[in-house]
Parts: sequence; structure tokens; C-alpha cells
Amino acid sequence: MLVDDLREKIKSVEPDLLVIKTFWEQSPFEKEYDRLQKVTTEENFWQNPQQIELMKELQKVKTLREQYITLMHTATELPELLELFANDEQEIIKLKDEVYSWARGVTRFKINLLLQDEVDAHNCFFSINSGAGGTESQDWAEILLRMYLRFCERESFQVAVTDYQAGETAGIKSATLFVKGKNAYGFLKGEAGVHRLVRISPYDASKRRHTSFAAVTVVPEIPTEQITIDPKDLRIDTYRAGGAGGQHVNKTDSAVRITHLPTNIVVQCQSERSQLQNKETAMKMLMAKLVQKEKDEQKAREDSIERKKIEWGSQIRSYILHPYKMVKDHRTDWESPQPELVLDGDLMECIEANLVHMQTQ
Repeated sequence: MLVDDLREKIKSVEPDLLVIKTFWEQSPFEKEYDRLQKVTTEENFWQNPQQIELMKELQKVKTLREQYITLMHTATELPELLELFANDEQEIIKLKDEVYSWARGVTRFKINLLLQDEVDAHNCFFSINSGAGGTESQDWAEILLRMYLRFCERESFQVAVTDYQAGETAGIKSATLFVKGKNAYGFLKGEAGVHRLVRISPYDASKRRHTSFAAVTVVPEIPTEQITIDPKDLRIDTYRAGGAGGQHVNKTDSAVRITHLPTNIVVQCQSERSQLQNKETAMKMLMAKLVQKEKDEQKAREDSIERKKIEWGSQIRSYILHPYKMVKDHRTDWESPQPELVLDGDLMECIEANLVHMQTQ
């Protein structure tokens, strides 16, 4: 019966509601709302030099608070309405859209709560690098590339492939994406780490089981005014782009590689026809990496992913296709017995679990 389906739908949202309630009670939002209300209603507030910023902050917190109150009120009201009209099919049909709309709203609100860092809203540069192991790891890196492209497609993110280094036999050595969209960095930041694949190798004539590794790094796009780079610290090389990309590929030195000499950070871009456009994109990537490096050093992250060895023991997630099927995130213990769905870009549940984990930590 429809009423039973709706009861189950409401029940399925309860874990999200618990996360939201726990997060809210532990957050400073209520105290911040009270403080901003008090400040903005003071008699001489109009003379406050931070008037505009304070009003914006109040509006942000007020909107979150109102959404929270509405969701929680509806969580109490809907089950009561279902019981009240349990035997009235027409009323239950009317409630169906409200229940499903509320459930979607709960999921969106949970994500918005978990993505509170300023940089979460930024676009990002997303890189995949194959580990040791030649063709096996390069093929795995290409599978990961497809997975993330499918995920971005599902979430309506815009993606540009800024760099693509094909493997020697199959797959890719590395690829870098520029991902653009609401909360792109916030959603993808937790994917940084080493990803491990266990499967029967399609490249092994003896059909033996192989373990492959690939590493993902994610850095947010940074406004250019936030960092200044001395041109003397840069070495800029141009070369002919490789791989698919149109008739201009391999005919002009349009691809750009920039090396930041003090840190030895290297970025490259070959996605545009124009050398100037590739240089601009590469500079954005370099700025983002320099800012991220500074943050890592400030937090003393000696185990930063770019310094980790891409091998056994350092993985954040395992994708097992043989002898059984399972995807497991080792940070959250999230699991899925359907790796084919995950590898087709169905990642949001795993990403949500890690966002909750990051906040509770």
C-alpha cells in the first residue's frame, strides 16, 4: 500500500535527520544567530563599519536556522498526517509528493551543513595518477577517470580535461580535470588519496588476480589576487599536445608545462588550442597547488597524499572485483556490494559518509 511505502520513506530519512540534529546541536549556529541578532538591532548599528558583512552573515545563519526548524517540524508532522489519513487514499496520494520533496530537502540540507568551509564552494583541479605496475595501474587510473567523469555528469558539474597523459599500452599515466559547479571542491575533496583495485587482470594470459593502485589529488581553485608569484621562480616549457584533441594536436607547440623552481611543483595544460589559454589555466593550477601546499605545511601534514607512496597500506578505498564484489572506504567503513554502480559514478552515498566522518573528527 502507498501509505506503507511512505512510512518506509520517512523511516529511511531518519539517519540523515539524526546527523543533522547532532550536527546542529554541536554547532555554533544558534549562539551565532543570537549574537548577530543582538548586534544588528543595536541603536548605532548603522555606524558599524562591518555593517554589510554582519548583515550578510546574519542572513546566512538565519536561512540555515529557518530551514532546520522547518525540516524538523515536518519530520514530526508528516508521520502524524500519514496516521490521520491512513484510510483515505486520496489524501495519502496528495501527501506523496510532500513526503518525497521533504526527503530530498533533508539530503540537500545535510550536505549544505557539512560543506561549511569557505573553499568548499570553489571549483577545483582534480588529478589522477597511476601507481607502480605499468599497464595494470594505468588501466585502473583510466577506470577511475571514467568513474569521476560519470559522477560529475550525474551532479551536473562542468568538466574540462586540462591534461591527459596516455599510458604506454593502455589506460593513462595521469589526467587532470578542472571541475566547475556548486560545491565542486566540497564534494570531491574527500576523494583525495590512494585507490586500490583487486581483480582478475584482463592483461594477464594466466588470468591471475592483480592489485593495482592510483592516487587522486584535489585542490580548490584560488582567486588570483590571493597569491603573487615571482616570474623569476618559474620555468615555462612548451610542447606539442598528445592524445585526442583535434587537428591542431601534434602540429603546434600549444601545450604548456610550468615548473615552480623553489618548490619543484610542476603543472601542465594541453586542453586549449591557444598556448596563452593553456598558460593561464596552468597558472591557476599552480596557484591552487601552492596555496594547498602552504596549508598542508601549516598543519604539519607529513602524510600529505602527494608525499604518500602509491602502494599497499596507504589506500583510502578498495574496489574488489574478485574473489568477491565489494567497495569499502577504509576511513568510514562504508561498504557497497555493487562495485559496478560505484565505478559508474554512483558515489554520493560514499561521499556523504565521509563528509559526516570529517565533521565528527
